[in-house]
Amino acid sequence: MKCALVTGGSRGIGRAICKKVAVELGYHVLINYQGNEEAAKETLAILEDEGATGEIIKFNVGDPAEVKDALQRWSERHPEAVVEVIVNNAGIARDGLFMWMSPEDWSSVLNVSLQGFYNVTHFFIQKLLRQRYGRIINIVSVSGVKGTAGQVNYSAAKAGVVGATKALAQEIGKRNITVNAVAPGFIRSDMTEGMDEKELRKIIPANRFGEAEEVADLVCFLASKKAGYITGEVININGGIYA
Repeated sequence: MKCALVTGGSRGIGRAICKKVAVELGYHVLINYQGNEEAAKETLAILEDEGATGEIIKFNVGDPAEVKDALQRWSERHPEAVVEVIVNNAGIARDGLFMWMSPEDWSSVLNVSLQGFYNVTHFFIQKLLRQRYGRIINIVSVSGVKGTAGQVNYSAAKAGVVGATKALAQEIGKRNITVNAVAPGFIRSDMTEGMDEKELRKIIPANRFGEAEEVADLVCFLASKKAGYITGEVININGGIYA
């Protein structure tokens, strides 16, 4: 059984990625979620309606013990399963000006994005190296590439993942494992719900917000056999806002 794991897969961009990877690439998808079980089950139902397969798996990516425990138990139950694709999508935002940023708002954002990347990817890395095939795709952000005022914590976390992506790609490229990052701009999702789209459209050359499906299409390509010679890249998908 060939599998793909998508962290933060219950809603928004994560849900769209789960669907594309399951339907278009035929992977059995592990839909990770932390708190919203109902949304995760909805994502699974969408996959099954399309004739694809998957399952939900609960853990907080930022908690090393929880990640290891959940993935270990899953691996023991599925000894025949081969995880080929890891999409590190889970992330949280705690926006605010740096001078008023609490230690909690700083560390929680870094913990989910950066530590979460380590916890999940490190669990599978030796298996990927042994099987000599893999696709690691990290969802970062335009904030991690250009920096965004009011998001020093989020920009730092995503920039950290960008650096990790480039370094890891060099370490494991010989084993036919690619590591890439996808950096979305303004995408219609829970995270952008409260934003003034009409006003923000003025600064986006494409004159609109992106759709989660458009990000998922790019991730799906990077997760496919077609993308074997693309590694260590950060691919912006932002309507030209930062090109």
